[in-house]
Amino acid sequence: MSQDIKPYQKEGSKKKQVSNMFDNIAPYYDFLNHFLSLGIDKSWRRKAVKVLEKDNPKKILDVATGTADFAIEANKHLQPESIIGVDISEEMLSIGRTKIAKKGLENIIQLQSGDSENLPFEDNSFDAIIVAFGVRNYENLEKGLKEMNRVLKRGGKLVVLEFSRPSIFPFKQLFNFYFKYILPTIGRITSKDKKAYSYLYESVQAFPDGKDFLNVLEKTGYHSTKDTPLTLGICSIYTGKK
Repeated sequence: MSQDIKPYQKEGSKKKQVSNMFDNIAPYYDFLNHFLSLGIDKSWRRKAVKVLEKDNPKKILDVATGTADFAIEANKHLQPESIIGVDISEEMLSIGRTKIAKKGLENIIQLQSGDSENLPFEDNSFDAIIVAFGVRNYENLEKGLKEMNRVLKRGGKLVVLEFSRPSIFPFKQLFNFYFKYILPTIGRITSKDKKAYSYLYESVQAFPDGKDFLNVLEKTGYHSTKDTPLTLGICSIYTGKK
């Protein structure tokens, strides 16, 4: 369902359009994330990585790592031996590498270009896989989830942080108005990309959230799945084990 929504035009590869979109907005991405969420996105990431504390993963894969905020947060709370972050946007990765270097984390966190649907790793390579605000951008959601399952060790855990659609009145109506009209306007003025933040709203609406996403996780090989809504349902933490 989510793969039908593309940033710029109906024709052509969603993967290529998403890559171009994030290359375009990369210099503004972190600022807009924190500003438009009123800083709540930081607490969402913190709560998501803490789900893995009891698992004590030593080797973590961060898919759709972007500018590496999730990878940095995971290192802070989990202190693994290594984290590999992959993304299809070279501009986002460049910013992420700069942040990692400033924190002196180059020996722990490595970033590389990578496609979620064709990960360049052997089977059963990682103790845990994390994804923040990335799965709704997959060209083929099921293929991406299966590929992450392939490189996850048996017993390992997948943690997905993703936007969802609140259902509580009147918060649902306020959220939709903000996401559909206010956020795209601010994003367009700041990033100069007319479509990127309109795509954000459209992709969230199309994404199979809640129980529907848990069904997709189970279909693609995960068990013990769980959905934990955050901030009245704006965002959710999804988990599943291999």
